[in-house]
Amino acid sequence: MIDFYTWNTPNGRKVSILLEELGLDYTVKPINITEGEQDEPAFRAIAPNGKIPAIYDHETGIRMAESGSIMLYLAKKAGTNLVPAEEHSYWEMMEWIMWQIGGLGPMCGQVHHFTKFNPGKAPYAEERYLKEAKRLYGVLNKQLEGQDYITGGYSLADIASWPWISRFEWQTIDLDDYPNVKAWYNRIAARPAVQKGYHVPNFTQDIPTAD
Repeated sequence: MIDFYTWNTPNGRKVSILLEELGLDYTVKPINITEGEQDEPAFRAIAPNGKIPAIYDHETGIRMAESGSIMLYLAKKAGTNLVPAEEHSYWEMMEWIMWQIGGLGPMCGQVHHFTKFNPGKAPYAEERYLKEAKRLYGVLNKQLEGQDYITGGYSLADIASWPWISRFEWQTIDLDDYPNVKAWYNRIAARPAVQKGYHVPNFTQDIPTAD
């Protein structure tokens, strides 16, 4: 059994969606980051950086934080076709996971902070981060040209990026400007595991539609 510490954020949803895709048994441990629960000593013992998501695997005794490392751990534990066996495809998938961790997530997160939650306080920051987010959407749109998923077949790379794209409304992004991303987004949103994992640890809203 896996204890899963999370909240309703894109990084949390990366792991909850993967847990559902893999069919692993887990117990949800909500960490309400709006009330400072991430700073409690019991959680810090699991996640020293005080960030969700985090896990504790009772079977192996392994505790782990950081969404990317958790995803790789869970995929290895379960054994799955969400990780390509062929070496070239494997490293391409890893490249796009790192792209999400180093680019898409942090930049969109800054858009959320400045554009959604603090509009008008820092116009330069709003312009800078939204411009970069749009550039990254463009990169993803080009990568998806002629294929259904980021590296060909559905993989951890898609699961890592999709929850960040699911906040396109927060980012004031029009998905009609990125037709390949829009088709990819809708394709993944229709998956049962995604629909279930999106609402962990609790329901906040329906999955945003991109019609």
